[in-house]
Amino acid sequence: MMGSLTASGSRATQIFSRRGQSALVHGSRIILWDITSNVWHKETNSDGYVNVGVAENTLLHDILLDYIHANIRLTANYITYNDGSMGSNRLRQAVSHFMNRHLNPVLPVEPQQIVITNGCSSAIEQLSWAFMEPGEGILLGKPYYGTFIADLSLRPGAVVVPVDFGDIDPLGPQAVSQYERAAMEFERRTGKRVRAFMLCHPHNPLGRCYPRSVIADLMRMCQARQLHLISDEIYAMSVWDNRVDTDVPPTRFESVLSVDTAGLIDPDLVHIIWGMSKDFGANGLRLGAIVSQSSPELQMALKAMSLYSYVSGLSDQITSSLLLDDAFTDRYIQLNRERLSEAHAFFVQLLWKYDIEYIRGCNAGFFVWINLGKKYLEANPGKAVGGGTALTDMIMQKLLDKKVFLASGTSFGSEKPGWFRVVFAHPLPYLEEAMKRILLAVGPEV
Repeated sequence: MMGSLTASGSRATQIFSRRGQSALVHGSRIILWDITSNVWHKETNSDGYVNVGVAENTLLHDILLDYIHANIRLTANYITYNDGSMGSNRLRQAVSHFMNRHLNPVLPVEPQQIVITNGCSSAIEQLSWAFMEPGEGILLGKPYYGTFIADLSLRPGAVVVPVDFGDIDPLGPQAVSQYERAAMEFERRTGKRVRAFMLCHPHNPLGRCYPRSVIADLMRMCQARQLHLISDEIYAMSVWDNRVDTDVPPTRFESVLSVDTAGLIDPDLVHIIWGMSKDFGANGLRLGAIVSQSSPELQMALKAMSLYSYVSGLSDQITSSLLLDDAFTDRYIQLNRERLSEAHAFFVQLLWKYDIEYIRGCNAGFFVWINLGKKYLEANPGKAVGGGTALTDMIMQKLLDKKVFLASGTSFGSEKPGWFRVVFAHPLPYLEEAMKRILLAVGPEV
């Protein structure tokens, strides 16, 4: 008779590879899909979760759906293998056209420099697989987007090297020396090389953009150590006016592609990622793009792996039609920025009203980084809380008990306890419901 997988893990040890065992452990910690399959709706699912933890933008779904219904007509090639597993010729032309209009590249992005994947997680995983041997390192600054860890390490076997900053601005010029120190310490301790640097620009979860001068400094660091620079620019178009923190000077977004690499870094070390999930509120299309302008060898290597990240013909057709429609994309991007700005201002005013600390000055993405640990301890003076991540984990459970989901700082590498990421790209009544439940979770214990 088959043994139980839950008894002690011994059965899994017998029947799984080490990779399978690692995935089992990782999978047992994932609650995300339980949340997304049971989302609150005032009329139809009042007992569901209010989900402000997943980075989805629901503000323009009606406009995007109207466009898709009115404009998409499939031809026979979209129900075949079409032009192959790296994306159709039309789609790669559409992505290059869109990037050349909006990312201001020093050199035009050509279709043959693009590999299409079924989402940006697949893109990141494929680059990790291509650049690093199992056990080799990739630098990732704290706090970070939590799923980067699995994307980079779970199947490729790379080791994420988290970088602490203390009181240093993670997006400031002093951060560069922290990356260098972390790389040297990893190599000294393990005898393995650091091979790459993961940049999240605009930053998730801090919602800010890297200054151009800092990008140049990071390029110099990568050149000195011969590191691949991978810039995830999935929020490139989701940059907006911060209407409330007006005393904090914003940093405008400038793509890594817009920085001349001459004298800074070998161009074949520079790669960017972009996709439809965030800027077009279309996580479900599962469409990402890798752009590497100076490494045809990488294109060939990814060709071997692209069968496993093949984009569906329907997603291919929708995306190519949309990105070639300049009038629509220009209107959409502008309206998206306006609605993100409005939703951010509304949510921050709720934070002011209820005296919840947050990191000020964000102007990109969908999120605010908030301190619920401080709020909870103020509401429960003298409450004994363990060290490390205990405070964050306790509050996370209280939030789940109140059926509201936030992204935990524990999963995002927060250096300080009690911090969470809130996604505000939702209708205002939804944000009000989320705040009501957050306050119940961190209020006085009865």
